[in-house]
Amino acid sequence: MTNTYYIGLDVHKETIAIAYATGGTREEAVYHGPCGGSVLAAERALRKLAEKLGVEFSDLKVCYEAGPTGFVLARRLIRYGLDCVLMSPSKTERKPNEKIKTDKRDACKIARLFRNGDITQVRIPPVLDEAVRDVCRARTDASDDLTRAKQRLNAFLLRNGFNYSGKSKWTPAHMRYLRELVMPHDAHKAVLEEYMQAIDSGIERVERLVDRMKQLLENWEWKPVVKALMACKGFQEVAAMTVISELGDLRRFKHPRALMGFLGLVPGEDSSGPKHRQGSITKCGNSHCRWMLVECAQHYRKAPKIGSRLTTRQIGQSNEVKELSWRMQNRLHKRYVKLKARGKNENKTIVAIARELSAFIWELQVKLKLPIPGVEPQERPSYPASTNLGAAAPNPAELRQLDPVCSPLNPLRGLLPSRPPGEAGGSHPRNPKAPNPPNHNRIIPPATIIHEAEIQQI
Repeated sequence: MTNTYYIGLDVHKETIAIAYATGGTREEAVYHGPCGGSVLAAERALRKLAEKLGVEFSDLKVCYEAGPTGFVLARRLIRYGLDCVLMSPSKTERKPNEKIKTDKRDACKIARLFRNGDITQVRIPPVLDEAVRDVCRARTDASDDLTRAKQRLNAFLLRNGFNYSGKSKWTPAHMRYLRELVMPHDAHKAVLEEYMQAIDSGIERVERLVDRMKQLLENWEWKPVVKALMACKGFQEVAAMTVISELGDLRRFKHPRALMGFLGLVPGEDSSGPKHRQGSITKCGNSHCRWMLVECAQHYRKAPKIGSRLTTRQIGQSNEVKELSWRMQNRLHKRYVKLKARGKNENKTIVAIARELSAFIWELQVKLKLPIPGVEPQERPSYPASTNLGAAAPNPAELRQLDPVCSPLNPLRGLLPSRPPGEAGGSHPRNPKAPNPPNHNRIIPPATIIHEAEIQQI
């Protein structure tokens, strides 16, 4: 019987430490040795290890921690047929008394945890998804650099007694004002010109990256999901592509609360016995996506409205997407008003809105019939009204096409028997107290269609 060997790699820029553990046993991991930090050196070292163990190269199971070296090594090994996974270093258990840390010990620990199944795997994104994500992050970096250049120019002018009295800065009128400034010294003129050139260069850099993002979107397999997210208030190409490229396939989250925890939007907690204390949000996980969601959540401070731009973005979208978009506006704005009425801080309120916004994005991917990459289109499963779900309730991620108008915090809503609209206590797809959309020609509530059909029958 051939043994299964679990390989642990402690990957660094210059070196890689290799250890292995035998499957089906509780023996300690064995340290094999180091190799170079390149992908080719790691491949050669693993082939020699396979010859030493007397197994095929493709039979090795490899694991290493996700880090700054990226996914190049994992993709190369997977291409050769190896079972290669990445583990989350932040979720690795560490003993309090571990005071010695070396590459050898780390490699043996990774191999042992991998064999015992005590690791948390990290998703390896496709090459194009990672490329789109890098372009989105580059656009954010360019925007940050542009903001810093503007701040430096404002500080320079303020130190020299210049203060723009117009309504808003960085408009064409403000740029003409900066170009016509008369500085007291030639050195000041040179500094002003350098800052102006830096700002012009930053604006062109941001525009180039945004154009590149739009070009990549045309051939990206996540385009239908991005377009559906753009049908929601607060999302255009940049925000929608950033969120989708950072999160990827949300079917791996069985519940939206898991996505909230992944984004670090849930409050930290330090409770013991009768003591119950919740602090600030954990800020774990993807900080770039969390920042973008907080920025988009600020649009829901205003009352629900479907403006001309949002109407244009909703062209070609299904009624399910439009219904979700309208319900999202009503729910999040109502939540914002309630939290502000309770005297909550503005930042805390916006973060709470961003937390619920992530749940709606989860519903958009998991519950609606959108063409998700890697998922075959299938018919919506039907369940009788008398089905008793109980503890054997179906996985919401598996039944993502079952209920398009499911509440984001209650993924089983719609699966349980409900009374028809109009009866006492009956469910309604939209809050009756919520304001109607300004133009019913764009969004027709499902309840309205039902009533019209009933009138025709009468």
